[in-house]
Amino acid sequence: MFVAKPLPARSSVAGAAVLRVVTGLVVICAFAACGKKDETGTVQPATTGPAATQAVAPPVAAVSAEVAAMGVDQLRAAASSAVREQRLYAPPGNNAMEYYLALRDKAPNDAAIASALTDLLPYALIATEQSISRDDFTEAQRLYALMEKADPKAPALPRLKQSIADGQVALAKRTADAATKTEEDAKRQADLQKQRLADQQKAQETAARQLAAQQAADQQAAAQRAADERAAAQRAASQRAATPAPQAVAQTPAPAQAPAASTELRAISTPAPKYPPDAYRSGTQGEVQVEFTVATDGSVSNARVVRATPPRVFDREALSAVKRWRFQPIGAAVTTRRTIGFNPGG
Repeated sequence: MFVAKPLPARSSVAGAAVLRVVTGLVVICAFAACGKKDETGTVQPATTGPAATQAVAPPVAAVSAEVAAMGVDQLRAAASSAVREQRLYAPPGNNAMEYYLALRDKAPNDAAIASALTDLLPYALIATEQSISRDDFTEAQRLYALMEKADPKAPALPRLKQSIADGQVALAKRTADAATKTEEDAKRQADLQKQRLADQQKAQETAARQLAAQQAADQQAAAQRAADERAAAQRAASQRAATPAPQAVAQTPAPAQAPAASTELRAISTPAPKYPPDAYRSGTQGEVQVEFTVATDGSVSNARVVRATPPRVFDREALSAVKRWRFQPIGAAVTTRRTIGFNPGG
């Protein structure tokens, strides 16, 4: 008769520890298995609803073809080694449950094999639930297949099957929701980028129009200044042509005891003109040529602008200043010209 060395012997320390843990787990499983009882003691079905109709993935082979092809002695040794090395239900194709299931197929009436599988079932149950909790449904289905083959009537099987189906539905929904969120985020970013580009284009078009208008105004102002300068030059030329050439003033002999009166202009007071505030703030500089007449008492009269650059900016202040000028008395009135410069940094 076959005797399963790793678990049924119960003589080794490892076997005793396994037995104690299994006993406790069996009690836990009795309370956790497959739904709950109502007041009449009837077992209620697992979760119902859309997920309840979700089919579990195609059945997974509990025992691999390689393990199923092994001989009885080879399976005994492999099962004993797997238990010693704590490969109770994993990895696939090299664990104690698969070896014992293959042994049971070859020796279905061996009580020791059945006892070993009964001891291993609680461990497979815990591993299945852990796989479901971490959404590892491939591993959960493999472990479920081991349990189902070991004991098709195990109370926990219906609950595990429904949990796997519900978990797959929930995972698919989360995946779809994540994909939808990613798509919505991408669309929102694309819309933001499109709006940003449209706003930038609109702002640039407005700026371009403003710049064109400013440049046109500057060109018009420059053309006006040039025209004013030409007009001023023409007026000055016309005035010079109309002004008679200076003639020598006949000097009346003075008494011998008095010196002849001089016609040389000697300034007594020439207050500087005020700088126009607007021109000063804008840093505009220029000059004004003023023609005026100095009377015999040294006062100024008949002041007029001959030429101004730029036109009409400094004219008023230049004339106002010249009219306040005073010279030493002279023998005869003299008409002269002076150029007054305006420099905000001077």
